[in-house]
Amino acid sequence: MLHTLAVLVENNPGVLTRVSGLFARRAYNINSLSVCQTEDPGISRMTIMVDGDDAVIEQVTKQLIKLVVVHKVTDLTEEQIVDRELALVRVKVKPDTRLEILQIVDVFRGRVVDMGRTNVTVELTGDAEKIDAFVRTIRPFGLMELVRTGNIAITRLDS
Repeated sequence: MLHTLAVLVENNPGVLTRVSGLFARRAYNINSLSVCQTEDPGISRMTIMVDGDDAVIEQVTKQLIKLVVVHKVTDLTEEQIVDRELALVRVKVKPDTRLEILQIVDVFRGRVVDMGRTNVTVELTGDAEKIDAFVRTIRPFGLMELVRTGNIAITRLDS
């Protein structure tokens, strides 16, 4: 099962290496990893997507908490969250497919950020399923390049 972990860490050089090294030493694969400074400049937030059963995630969480640079670990898997991913997708275009590709981009609420004679680059945000569906739809036209940020997530609060 895919788990989403939110890890608050010190905003210092080498912290990413220490956290990712913990996963590597235990042979756990990180599916995606996003890191950014929080509202507190001394704290960064890592959003880590990792595949494993509950026992694996419990072990990873315990090991993360032992690191001095880690302040808090939260498993967001069972929480109500808002999550997004950003993708840049470069697609081959021909004069006879350009309009159809632009219509597909519009359906997925993407945005063209660069257009050339033979290719178009699209920016797309949404959950992983939306981006996967866009990639599947556009692949037959000639997927040239795909770059994804990885998932970011925040808990949904009632206000």
